[in-house]
Amino acid sequence: MKTFLGVDGGGTKTRFLLVDEAGRVLASHLEGPAYYLEIGLEELRRMLAHGITQTLRQGQVREEDLSHAFLALPAYGEDSKLLPALDAAPLEALPHRRYRCDNDMVCGWAGALAGADGINIVAGTGSIAYGEYDGRRARAGGWGELFSDEGSSYWLAREGLRLFSRMSDGRLPRGPLHEQVQRHFALASDLDLCAAIYGKEIAQRSQFAQLSKLVAAAAAEGDQAALGLFESAAEELADMIDAVRGQLRIPAQASVLVSSSGGMFQPGNGLRAALSAQLQRRSAQYRFIEARLPPDMGAVIQAARLNGTPLGADSVAALARAAR
Repeated sequence: MKTFLGVDGGGTKTRFLLVDEAGRVLASHLEGPAYYLEIGLEELRRMLAHGITQTLRQGQVREEDLSHAFLALPAYGEDSKLLPALDAAPLEALPHRRYRCDNDMVCGWAGALAGADGINIVAGTGSIAYGEYDGRRARAGGWGELFSDEGSSYWLAREGLRLFSRMSDGRLPRGPLHEQVQRHFALASDLDLCAAIYGKEIAQRSQFAQLSKLVAAAAAEGDQAALGLFESAAEELADMIDAVRGQLRIPAQASVLVSSSGGMFQPGNGLRAALSAQLQRRSAQYRFIEARLPPDMGAVIQAARLNGTPLGADSVAALARAAR
């Protein structure tokens, strides 16, 4: 029996999934973040070793019997000098070396489209678009939170606080967002926000990104400035999709499947509908579909592909039933 391990590493949590060739889930496990720029390489190695060991033990599969593994790591490939260290990170738990590491955008795409040609847009702590077409692969966005990651929760949090500052000093009318931020930080003075943000309280990327919930709450209350940020996010994400399509050299007349993954696409916040509307207004042909499988199952699909034994339609359908 062939078995496949998928690891979906993220900015806040890492999911481990073990399945067999029939698509039966044998084990699943959850660990903390895999963002090595935040937690360090040593912690990444420790986390992966613990997660892999626990998952294989739960699924009663010996390491030497595992057919293949695919590990998706955030920021993988964005520093070529670190690639050997990242590729070696799972070695303690997988000494047989039947695995491959890559950027977490790959498992988002593989899960959303079940390995079919098309483009997936990820908007979570960061943002990135990735697609494959006729054997070609391309990405856009994902340059990091300081000057990119448009449409992500970090970007939304940063832009939301920018709006708060403008509301506070009179450059914008005050809306529900102003009160949301005041209440969240229990600000005695609006300028006390500087101490809360630039101090150690929310210094980590993943913690800062959580402030996007304040913008979402304000938008739900009808704050026009906050609602405008969601429209801007949709436009930025659509630009990434267009850029990937161009890199893949997809014929103009071809209809391209597009799906989405990541925590920014929460039901009710309107981002997915706004992105779909953006794509419909563009000249290129797109067909927006619901993600077929979550990213951890995408990692499993990729592991099977790399093993040279891709999961068949029945196995993918079994995974879809398990996901429900």
